[in-house]
Formats: sequence, structure tokens, C-alpha cells
Amino acid sequence: MSSLVPVVYYGGFLVLFFFWIYGIVSFGLDVKNKVIPGIRQYRRGRKRQQAKQEREQEQNEQEQQLY
Repeated sequence: MSSLVPVVYYGGFLVLFFFWIYGIVSFGLDVKNKVIPGIRQYRRGRKRQQAKQEREQEQNEQEQQLY
């Protein structure tokens, strides 16, 4: 009976450690595959939007200079 206690204790610890590591790895992969691409897409969209706004502003200035 006394040899069963350490086996159960370390077995439980191993199971908890496994799920802890699994959670950390899953979080890292989620960040890598979802969060970082989302941030990059957001930045690209903001740059495109800013460039479009600058082109429209230049076009408006040119139109005003013509009149």
C-alpha cells in the first residue's frame, strides 16, 4: 500500500504537467497562427487605407488648383 501512494502522486503530477505543457503549446500556436497574422493583416489594411486617403487628398488638391 505504501508503494502505491508515490505512484499515484507522481502519476497525477505527470498528468497535470502534461496538460499544463499542452496548454502552453496550444497558446503559442494560436498566437503564431491566428493573432500574429491578424495583426499583420490589420496593419496592411491601415497602410492601404492611409495610402488611399493620401491619393484622394492629392486628387482633390489637383482639382481645386484647376478651378
